[in-house]
Amino acid sequence: MDPELQFDLPISVAGPLVLICLALGAYMSAAETAVTGASRPRMHRLAQQGNRRATLVNRLLDRKDEAVSAVLLGNNVVNILSASLTTAVLTAIFGAAGVVYATIIVGILVVVFAEVMPKTWALLRADRVALMLAPSLVVTLALLGPAARAIAAVSRFFLGLLRVRIDRTPDAEEHADVLRGAIELHGQDLTDLAAPAEKAMLRSVLDLGDHTVADVMTHRGAVALIDADQPLDTIVNEVLASPYTRIPFYRGEADNIVGVVHAKDLFRAVKAAGGTAGVKIDDVMTAPWFIPESTILFDQLQAFRARHEHFAIVVDEYGALHGIVTLEDIIEEITGDIEDEHDAVKRGIVPRDDGSVVCRGDVPIRDLNRELGWGLPEDVAITIAGLVLHEARRIPEVGQTYAFYGFRFEILKREGTRIAELRVMPPIDIQAG
Repeated sequence: MDPELQFDLPISVAGPLVLICLALGAYMSAAETAVTGASRPRMHRLAQQGNRRATLVNRLLDRKDEAVSAVLLGNNVVNILSASLTTAVLTAIFGAAGVVYATIIVGILVVVFAEVMPKTWALLRADRVALMLAPSLVVTLALLGPAARAIAAVSRFFLGLLRVRIDRTPDAEEHADVLRGAIELHGQDLTDLAAPAEKAMLRSVLDLGDHTVADVMTHRGAVALIDADQPLDTIVNEVLASPYTRIPFYRGEADNIVGVVHAKDLFRAVKAAGGTAGVKIDDVMTAPWFIPESTILFDQLQAFRARHEHFAIVVDEYGALHGIVTLEDIIEEITGDIEDEHDAVKRGIVPRDDGSVVCRGDVPIRDLNRELGWGLPEDVAITIAGLVLHEARRIPEVGQTYAFYGFRFEILKREGTRIAELRVMPPIDIQAG
């Protein structure tokens, strides 16, 4: 550089120019961090509420590559300019040693005041900073737009050569991962006592698309069925004895479901006829709604809403009765068990002081995992007894103990070939947790 040119730039002029460059560099650094860290869901919500700055942020996020390229371009230009000005002045004063002094001084100033401080601030308050800087960022992008677009195009070209994906549309799996991550971060404040329940419910909503009605249905072994060929007096007594309001009716064999009777409909018909003599059960029954066991829970929830029904018969691939599923079953998958005064005590989970759990064999594995925080596999069997049978490969005897998946299973009671009750001892780390 020509020494005469160096003397033409006095410190009184170079100093303010360097400060201006540092301020612009700090602005560019904060803008870059805010644009990349702003929450699109929150900006979308604020924009829907009429926040104009949030609308600007959303536009910037739609052009994130150009916006980032623009602020990076501006940041590098002002940082280089500040270094050049400082070097010119210090070299004129100290000679060759001025390069070293300029490097140290500018390096400290740029790193501390134009990089670390503004980026830290923007990182901790990304949404707030993005809203604050949105109008000026729009102007910056307009001024540096052509150069920013050129830089972005060059960047995409080289990324394409490296076979790096450059489209802006995220995968559905990425969307789900973002939602699940946000759910896990929700309520990390230990003072929020409701957070664990809220997180469990939110996770369950996302899981509706991953599970079928077979995972939540009442298995045929626990379904209350009534023979439609019985005398009506007997039918009325059985309906009264049942804790359920909707009951499937069959003829001949249990797989031959011919209809579903709502208890209120039956009692209204009996009352209207002045007794059971003039009532035919076929006139009270409604047609059964059969669904395959592979139906996704979310789809079934939508179907319940569309048909205005709460009850469906689940059949397997051969058309045989597999169980029943109700709207309440799907809602309980989200909220947890909902029990009223008519529900029988069906959960059958009794924790013991030694850390073990005594449970009925027909308790679903999903219920145990959700309530106790266990990680037993749910893809090999529906109930805990089914899991033991799957692993044991035989009908166990009372008193036998098995160990798999880190758990110990002791058979306490058997009814015929069915495991009625067992004790489960979880791993020590789970007990401690």
